Amino acid sequence: MSNNYEYSKIKESTMHKLLTRQPGLKMLLLGNEAIARGGLEAGVAVATTYPGTPSSEISLNFFQVSQESELYFEYSTNEKVALEVSAAAANSGVRSMCVMKHVGMNVAADALLTLAYVGVRGGLVIVTADDPFMFSSQNEQDNRYYSKMSGLPMLEPSSAQEAKDMMVYAFDLSEQLQLPVIFRTTTRINHSTEIVSLGDLREPKTNGDFTKDPFNYVTVPAVSRKLHAKLLEKIDKAEKISEDSEYNIMTGEGSWGIICNGVSYNYVSDAVKDLGIEKNVRILRIGVSNPLPRILIQDFLKACKKVLIVEEGEPFMEETVKAFAQDGGLTLSIKGKDDNLFSRLYEYNPALVRKCIATYFGVDYTPRTGVDLSDIPDIPQRPPSLCAGCSHRATFYAVQKAAKGMETICPTDIGCYTLGFMPPLSSGDFLICMGSSVGTSCGFSKATDKKVISFIGDSTFFHTGIPGLINAVFNNHNFTLVILDNGITAMTGHQPHPGVDMKALNFEGYTRVSIEDIVKAVGVKHISIIRPYRVKKSIDAVKEALMFKKVSVIISQEPCTLFAKALKKPRGKPFFVSEKCKDHRDCINDLACPAFYIKKGKVNIDSVLCTGCSVCAQICPEHAILPLKAQTG
Repeated sequence: MSNNYEYSKIKESTMHKLLTRQPGLKMLLLGNEAIARGGLEAGVAVATTYPGTPSSEISLNFFQVSQESELYFEYSTNEKVALEVSAAAANSGVRSMCVMKHVGMNVAADALLTLAYVGVRGGLVIVTADDPFMFSSQNEQDNRYYSKMSGLPMLEPSSAQEAKDMMVYAFDLSEQLQLPVIFRTTTRINHSTEIVSLGDLREPKTNGDFTKDPFNYVTVPAVSRKLHAKLLEKIDKAEKISEDSEYNIMTGEGSWGIICNGVSYNYVSDAVKDLGIEKNVRILRIGVSNPLPRILIQDFLKACKKVLIVEEGEPFMEETVKAFAQDGGLTLSIKGKDDNLFSRLYEYNPALVRKCIATYFGVDYTPRTGVDLSDIPDIPQRPPSLCAGCSHRATFYAVQKAAKGMETICPTDIGCYTLGFMPPLSSGDFLICMGSSVGTSCGFSKATDKKVISFIGDSTFFHTGIPGLINAVFNNHNFTLVILDNGITAMTGHQPHPGVDMKALNFEGYTRVSIEDIVKAVGVKHISIIRPYRVKKSIDAVKEALMFKKVSVIISQEPCTLFAKALKKPRGKPFFVSEKCKDHRDCINDLACPAFYIKKGKVNIDSVLCTGCSVCAQICPEHAILPLKAQTG
């Protein structure tokens, strides 16, 4: 989910709703808003992030709140840097929070695993928003395994209210153990809405102090060996806390056991009621998912004849619960991931959970008859598409025309422009992760004889694109990198990055970093700056860059059309298709702008969607596409 907003309006607001000082007040909040409010109630003083769905609204709210409070908030260049900033603040005694989506944890992991050794003085909570079903992600990794690998405690809420309350607990737990605490959510928790009862706002401690202690803070091998032993002691302490945590909830007295976590707890609770088996079932909802409470789980198992594990993602709890059962000499049936039960794929839903519970426990169950929709026509499909007037479409077109006749490989990257892989633009052949377009271009250029043309966005370039470019220059690779600079982090809701001119958005105290200066500084010898709406000039510039041996860089500069609209920037006059049209349909076949539609066999332009970029007018062979004013003049 994206949140487009006007930066200039933020400072005019009288008070952000999350700063409301009315304990007990009930407020309708998005899960991400509740998480941010929980941080504020815990007295968070420093918050850092690299934006990523489904976590983006947490950061948005912190950004807005920071304009009206003492909270320090920053959009960091990537998740590793974000965690390092928060870690330093926490080790100065200041409560800090680091927010990211699940794949961001991979970037932060280098810092994370050693930070577990070092620990913290002030509370540090790391929010990882997992994305089952991959609504906006390249994988659906289960970040619970990061807690096990790092030895850090992990908490999982089941609702927006609990997410707020549990966040306060997370900060207290962090300081009690002197460890960072991982706070794992999933998309369904982040983006659900619930009436939440507010608590007290704790005054943040904004000014800390760092005490030098290199033999506990500088992780050379001799120090780390000692710190690892300390971490294991803290894990033992955390397990004792987990045994008694109020967030590990046991209900019911039946002999059929269900162990669940997160949003699955809601599905399980409803399914048990729907099936009418409340008297037969006992439920253990795990809120502290690492370390799992061994004694509590073994006692639960002893009271059950058979147990079902309901958890989205990997069999994280299932594996450990089975190990606990084996250690306790228990032989009952424990199932979870199974061909006839739950899959490791995608999100769960109430109907699936109800069906699997009925199947496993042998409950007579007839699925509800769905509403008869046979007389309703299918909803027209709308595949993801670049916006009308998106400058990325113009850039892809220019590259296509410039590279015509060449055998090419086009690595792409994470952002709106990833959609360029769809026909007819077909500008994306390989993608792994943030920044991978540059690194993989190095490999393709060495392993093949094809021309390599890679695409990366401005925010992604700052995030992880620069090291790959340095590698390419140093090792004399031969490819063309196209940096799509639309002036904002567009895909996740128009957050700033180091290349954004914050003064233009009425913000002071920021320094704009020039992409061109960075590219020059790393040693790239051929740099072109294009304005992609100027089609012919752009094609010519791209042709020249493609002919250059070694690394060439094209910086394609044009503001994101949605962000320009949000800032009320002047837009061009819409265009229309005149009677000159000979129905070649180059506009549709080469651009596929969503402003085009066919009516009575004729190409038309939706004047509401059209942004007046004029790209279609420039490529029309009959010059049949004209500004709308020409029609009425």
